[in-house]
Amino acid sequence: MNLSELEEKYGKPLEVSMHHELHTFEFNVVKFSMRNGREHDVTMFIRKKDDPQKIAVIRKHFFPEGAYRAPSGAARPPENLEEGIVRETMEETGLLIDIKRYLLRISALFTCKGRKIDWTTHVFEAVEKEGELAPRDTDEIEEARWASIEEVQTTIRDRLLETNWELFRYRVALTDLAIKQMEGSP
Repeated sequence: MNLSELEEKYGKPLEVSMHHELHTFEFNVVKFSMRNGREHDVTMFIRKKDDPQKIAVIRKHFFPEGAYRAPSGAARPPENLEEGIVRETMEETGLLIDIKRYLLRISALFTCKGRKIDWTTHVFEAVEKEGELAPRDTDEIEEARWASIEEVQTTIRDRLLETNWELFRYRVALTDLAIKQMEGSP
């Protein structure tokens, strides 16, 4: 499924450009993730089916205490983005989902001391269909849990910004935009 097919199925996303100057260790994390030709991620804002004001968040082992973000990953060839979303969601959260909307397509430029990475983040809204919120890939994900949108916009947002990690600032910026899109704000 190519991007035009995704847009036809899930709607045309808001397109945004961002630039972040990363710390060396952050730049190296992104560069390492690109070892198989990867230049993108898919990020999923998954609403809880019986409480749509809650979304799934994950915490990786190297994240500081209290730092969470929406699950994300990449499509692996020969997967298309939709197949990658379903697989990554299952790995990181243990949930089967219904994809509802294509919210954002972010063209990001990550730089570090003159080096640069062009990156694309595709952001989707989904709803939990079945499963239990618990990571299956416990080598990568330490914890998955439900957080209220209010908590994501306050306590979790503040914790991510306190780290002074630019990749977390990037995640905060895309989360702010995604929640505005989800809530119907301009």
